[in-house]
Amino acid sequence: MIRLGFQDPAAAQEALTGLDLWGPSGPVDDGAVEVVTAIADVADPDLAVQALARLHHAQPDPTLLRQALCQEPGLRSRLVEVLGVSTALGDHLVSHPGDWRALRDDDLVVTRPSLYGLQCRLLRVVGAPADKELPWGTGGATATLPEPAAVEALRLEYRRCLLELAARDLSGSVAVEDVGGELADLAAATLTAGLSVALASLPAGVTACRLAVIGMGKCGGRELNYVSDVDVVFVGEGLEGGSDDDGAIRTATRLAADMMRVCAQVAWPVDAGLRPEGGSGPLVRTLASHTAYYRRWAKTWEFQALLKARPVAGDLALGKAYLEVIAPMVWEAAGRDGFVEDVQSMRRRVESTITADKADREVKLGRGGLRDIEFAVQLLQLVHGRTDDAVRSGTTLVALDQLAAGGYVGREDVRHLADSYRWLRTVEHRLQLHRLRRTHLLPAADDEPGLRRVARAVGYRADALVTFRRERAGYVREVRRLHEKLFYRPLLSAVARLPTEQARLTPQAAAARLEALGFAAPGVALKHLEALTDGVSRRAVIQQTLLPAMLGWFADAADPDAGLLAFRQVSDRLGSTPWFLRLLRDEGRAAERLAHLLASSRLVADLLGRAPEAVRLLADDAELVPRSRQVLDSAFVATARRRDDWEGSVAAARGLRREELLRVACADLLGLLDQQQVGTALSDVAAAVVSAALETATRKVEAELRGPLPVRFAVIAMGRLGGGEQGYGSDADVLFVHQSHPGVADAEA
Repeated sequence: MIRLGFQDPAAAQEALTGLDLWGPSGPVDDGAVEVVTAIADVADPDLAVQALARLHHAQPDPTLLRQALCQEPGLRSRLVEVLGVSTALGDHLVSHPGDWRALRDDDLVVTRPSLYGLQCRLLRVVGAPADKELPWGTGGATATLPEPAAVEALRLEYRRCLLELAARDLSGSVAVEDVGGELADLAAATLTAGLSVALASLPAGVTACRLAVIGMGKCGGRELNYVSDVDVVFVGEGLEGGSDDDGAIRTATRLAADMMRVCAQVAWPVDAGLRPEGGSGPLVRTLASHTAYYRRWAKTWEFQALLKARPVAGDLALGKAYLEVIAPMVWEAAGRDGFVEDVQSMRRRVESTITADKADREVKLGRGGLRDIEFAVQLLQLVHGRTDDAVRSGTTLVALDQLAAGGYVGREDVRHLADSYRWLRTVEHRLQLHRLRRTHLLPAADDEPGLRRVARAVGYRADALVTFRRERAGYVREVRRLHEKLFYRPLLSAVARLPTEQARLTPQAAAARLEALGFAAPGVALKHLEALTDGVSRRAVIQQTLLPAMLGWFADAADPDAGLLAFRQVSDRLGSTPWFLRLLRDEGRAAERLAHLLASSRLVADLLGRAPEAVRLLADDAELVPRSRQVLDSAFVATARRRDDWEGSVAAARGLRREELLRVACADLLGLLDQQQVGTALSDVAAAVVSAALETATRKVEAELRGPLPVRFAVIAMGRLGGGEQGYGSDADVLFVHQSHPGVADAEA
């Protein structure tokens, strides 16, 4: 029993004996071997075997269950997998001992129910005609069962739907995003059935109305959890031609409140707290009232919440009209003053609410959790979605793909984020399946059985707990790194501050903006922009994202025309390399720094034109710190020695000198060095060049003499070089001193 993975072997043997699967010498037959092996392979074998024993005991004819387990491998696998993860679903099966039969159909794991199929199924159990129009307010399919019976029937059918989905999920035949989508469909169907029950309780003579239920958050985004509040907003209207609008809203409010009450008894709370004015505002508003609120009063977070909004129940035409009015306001929200900073502040506030004892157990809210991914994706969408309607999906994984396709996030970063999101959501689902309770906390560190169950439920087997902890640490670390890289990207604030027409960078908008920014030759500058952004290549797409913000940065410096020209030249040299535009888009202030430098200094522009790879220096302040004389001497000598020929050594040293001059010039212009530090750094570079030149010349002469030099030789720095006050254009003033070795004639020396 211990070898099979049971933590309580005596209890497991007793349970298996009661199931007629275990005898004095082990499994009683080949079928029993298959059942015991299947139980041993689930997340928690002890949990599974005890639940199976209870289910067996609850059967009117236990032999039917045993026979099915032994003879039907699909049922066997699905049933024990569910029982090995979910105490709550095990309890449901024991209370409703015939429901295990729902898992017998092998098509269960390959056939996902449609939204319409789920709606019909749940409407049927409350006695509503499934072939009639779905409830849309005071009309449509209406429940015929009394409310208590309808609620109980709906609750049981909802659990059966969850049971079937959990079996599909745990079999590994559906992706985690499909699980979230099916849960969202099930929620929409439950809301529809709940509205049908609410409709049946309306008294005669009420004013007719239309009612749309707008799904928000994970419900709207089709990425719902097993256990979660379902966030909604209600929109109500009177019927066309009606005269009592206030009465219609009263009816719609009663319907909405009754529907919420029914759904809370069936499955989960319906939370309307995201509506205008929150809990203090009317439960149901007209479309005009919603519109007025969002135009005048809505805060930043309210527009972020609307990103995933979609009609899920009730009058879908009214819901569509709501989206058509609200969506444009959502995608203009990023232009509000301080929008990016507000969203960043919200994320920090969420983190600050996590207590120290829970921080390491958080899957959702903590550092490196799901919220890090979701906030980063939503901020990128809201900023870039103003001008690009191809990045507006309410589903996180779809949005990630859209952001990659649009060039706003690197493909490798998207791959890491998507993999991490799927893993974290799978963990969250397994945590919630256990007791069907809302949670996103891992078991405590000292709860090894609980952690092992989660690890095995996710799919780990050999060294499950060790592997799970190691994998989680890797995912958390990578998510946090990418969150900080993307969420605090300076480019976001710069793009968000631009008016929409300027952020789009159309030829007309670009021409007008170039002139307004003070470009001396806007026509020439426009040609540079067209050359940089022409086409549909990934390079052009990323340039289209960068340039609206960079134009403003060029204009803030001394010579924006020269800056844009130099940027085009550097881009032409490096644009085909994968790292260049990715660095400008992703890494700190690199793009802003590059624009400032190119438009401020012809020297920097010239040096970068000759050594464009040095753009990498701008991503890290540490790379802009001048190198010490000792490090420079070693670098120049090593560079010169890599070439055997004189000309090659000189060329290599010249290239390194350009890079070191560029390092100092960039740090100087960016305010990272004072005047004395600049003079010292330039003097060190010049001295290292002279030292390397002397070493190279010595090698050349010794090769010609076929022996060592007959003299000692020194170079004495004079003037600015000697005083450590070298400038960018200074000559290197030196004196040469030599002394003959003993026995060497002066003429030879």
